[in-house]
Amino acid sequence: MQEVEIPRQLQFGSLRIQPAVVLAPMAGVTDTVFRRFIRHLSGCGLIMTEFTSSHGIVANHASASPKARRTPFNYLYYEPDEHPIVAQLFGADPNVLADAARVVEDLGFDGVDMNFGCPVKKVVKCNGGSGLLRDLPAVEQILKTIRSAVKIPFTCKFRTGWDDRSIVVAQMGRIAEDCGLQGVSLHGRTRQQGYAGKSNWDRIAELKQAVRIPVVGNGDVFSPEDCVRMFRHTGCDGVMIGRAASSNPWIFQQIQQYLETGSYDQPSERQRCQLLRDYYRTLLEDSGKISGSPLGKMKQFATYFTRGMANGAQLRKSVHRSASTEQVLDCVETHFREHVAMAA
Repeated sequence: MQEVEIPRQLQFGSLRIQPAVVLAPMAGVTDTVFRRFIRHLSGCGLIMTEFTSSHGIVANHASASPKARRTPFNYLYYEPDEHPIVAQLFGADPNVLADAARVVEDLGFDGVDMNFGCPVKKVVKCNGGSGLLRDLPAVEQILKTIRSAVKIPFTCKFRTGWDDRSIVVAQMGRIAEDCGLQGVSLHGRTRQQGYAGKSNWDRIAELKQAVRIPVVGNGDVFSPEDCVRMFRHTGCDGVMIGRAASSNPWIFQQIQQYLETGSYDQPSERQRCQLLRDYYRTLLEDSGKISGSPLGKMKQFATYFTRGMANGAQLRKSVHRSASTEQVLDCVETHFREHVAMAA
């Protein structure tokens, strides 16, 4: 295979992304607290919000006072140090989506992204997310309507098709390009696969050959080595990382270190435990800026983040048995004293 140069930056219209590695939008994960931790660990060129209902944005905006409209509801809340940041929308009504995109632009986001990838049944049954991959004329109408509504960079993310019998990679890419989008991201699985099986990187390479706009590859990138393999296998312009970041927030930093030196550091037990402590404390301080209960978020993050930690299973059990946020903090402090501090 011909050697491919790894891109150092990615450009969506006027939006420059450096390095060319993106945090994927993940429902229930990429809230403002998680995004800021990723940003502060360095190495991530672009972060994205959780995918957000266009109907929810429009309804919230319509009911808010003029002053309150400048402060988004929780899914769209972000801090200044999160730039560059893109808001991802889902829905099926072109006009509602256009109105939601205008709100996103007014709130100062650096770009807007349209979700055609979510495989969740309750989203798909409303013809949202990957459900729209069965109706390409509707996709085109949505993209045209949003594109005409806003001036900020506009991209979309999609899957390879509804199932293996209906692959629409090249068609989706060309529609996006013809509608004036500045980039596309492809998760290399069908909707039918969900997150099972393997991400088909050949489909990402196919998309890259089909369009002139930047292509971001997504799916099964769990290490810096995987990231480099995706760049080289597909020729893509950027790589998007989702699930791996929730269990290893250092992955973006590791990718940059690997590209620069050929190796990378693993976080120490002290660093891992300290990040968990800091994350939980920030979660409580900023609980009004996120959706969902802080206790639920603490338990969710413990499931992701304690994998691979020394005595992680014991800490995970203790956190999940906790009945309050105070008990969770006590579990982490006990773990630190018993398994980290003494080993330092």
